[in-house]
Amino acid sequence: MPADARRARRGGDDQDRQASARRPSAAQLRYLERGLGQPGGKLPLFDDEGQRIDPRTIRACLDAGWAEPWARNPIKPDWLVCRLTTTGRALLARRRGRVRRVRNSSSDTVKS
Repeated sequence: MPADARRARRGGDDQDRQASARRPSAAQLRYLERGLGQPGGKLPLFDDEGQRIDPRTIRACLDAGWAEPWARNPIKPDWLVCRLTTTGRALLARRRGRVRRVRNSSSDTVKS
C-alpha cells in the first residue's frame, strides 16, 4: 500500500498534528513559556527583542491545542492574540519536570 494511502487510512494530517503536539519546536516552547507569567496566560505578540512572533509559530500552537484565540484587535485584525490552554500548561509542566529530573540526576554523585 502506498504511503499516501496509508496516511489517508489512518487519519492523515490529524495524526501528523498529534505527533507534532508531542514535540514542540524550540520557537514554540519559547512562545508558550512566555504565557506562564502573564495574567490569564496571555501569549505575547512580540519577542524579547521587540520582533513580532512568527504567525506560523502561533498557528502551529493553535493547531496543536496549546494556545487558543483570546481577543480580536479591531485595529490590527491580523494580530493573533492568544492565551495558553490547559493542554499548553500541561505540556510545559511535563517538560519542566523532565528538565528538573535531568538536572537532578546529573548532579547526583555515586559514593562508594
